[in-house]
Amino acid sequence: MLARNRPCAGLNHQVILMYEWAMQSLAGKSRGGIAAVFSALGDETRLDILAQLRGGERCVCELTEAIQTSQSRLSFHLKVLKDAGLIKDRPEGRWVYYSIHTDAMEELEEMVRLLREGGRASRGTVRC
Repeated sequence: MLARNRPCAGLNHQVILMYEWAMQSLAGKSRGGIAAVFSALGDETRLDILAQLRGGERCVCELTEAIQTSQSRLSFHLKVLKDAGLIKDRPEGRWVYYSIHTDAMEELEEMVRLLREGGRASRGTVRC
């Protein structure tokens, strides 16, 4: 398993195995899926989009105006957020409306909680 190949970082072997299992099994996401979520959050424009969506569903034209960017650039960032599962879309006629995927935000909170707990578990243990 991955834990054996990793240098000791203050966690004992059992804690590392439990932590990795929790991260891998979290909401059925692979580690690549988890990385995609955090990667999607690593861009200021995408954070701006999420901030705009906090107030509720918005159409692309509203987001284009609010973010002050071209529609093609906005579409790219919306695709990254959608592929990461952070937002969802709803087509209506010629328009597409976007909103925050609330289940994904709950999963993100759980990921952060697991990371925080992993950090706490490493405190005070013997270092290699």
